[in-house]
Amino acid sequence: MDSSIFQVYEDEIQSLEEEIKLLAEKYEDSQQESTFFSDEEILMSISSYQTEIKGHEFPSNLKAELETLETDLSFLMKFTGIQFTNHSKKTVEKTRNRTVQKHRLSGNCHSLSFRLDFQLLEMQNKENVSVVITDLSIIMESGENSDVSKFVERAEECGNLLTFFRSFSSYAEWYEHRRCTFRHFKAKHPEIVALPEGLLGDHIVLRNPSAPGFELMIVWKIHMDEEGATTPVLDLLTKVPEKGLAQKMATIERAPSHFRSMLLLLGIEAAIDNLIKVVGSEK
Repeated sequence: MDSSIFQVYEDEIQSLEEEIKLLAEKYEDSQQESTFFSDEEILMSISSYQTEIKGHEFPSNLKAELETLETDLSFLMKFTGIQFTNHSKKTVEKTRNRTVQKHRLSGNCHSLSFRLDFQLLEMQNKENVSVVITDLSIIMESGENSDVSKFVERAEECGNLLTFFRSFSSYAEWYEHRRCTFRHFKAKHPEIVALPEGLLGDHIVLRNPSAPGFELMIVWKIHMDEEGATTPVLDLLTKVPEKGLAQKMATIERAPSHFRSMLLLLGIEAAIDNLIKVVGSEK
């Protein structure tokens, strides 16, 4: 075969190799850039995309799959209460068998916000691909709850995002439930219920305007164990003026145990409601 033909093929191959290299560099550059998306930007992008594709026909199975994914995502967001508001990533290292990316993920779960910073290490060989999370840093709202602080420290050490989100979702749900319960009783009985630390506090105080100095404090903690399981823990504290202490000592001493019994029998909201009615009837 004529050597000139070989030269043509070699030139064509070289040209293709250069084009592939250029495209690879462009792709790498796009991966290096951090991207942030807000809810508004996502909605605008979806709206723009829908406008562009209007009039185009897509396979019915693709439409059905997209609708299913959207339904599943909506269900998960409602079920867990977790919504992601911003995400960014940056590739800091990329070789044939190893990729390292930095991620920042933020959002909220019910009324609590969170932010995660971590590195994703992907190792690839002929048989499989392994992914490891390293350098995990978690910032979240939890007040002064030492249980949550300890759990966050353990989650950062283990790098287990699934365990963190499962436990955080449960904690945030109880946190929101407590906040809504306090708000409900404050609105329903404003003359009896006081919130010394506002809706974000962990206790409410019950006072009867007709019995100065007498008050009951309901303390509502949210306990999180080493495994991340959350449990509401409620207790009752009493305060009685010296003047009325003697004749009511027996009743006062039994009040916390009676309250705990009501919690088991009636549930949290009904137990608190009954206690408020008792305080309101005291003279």
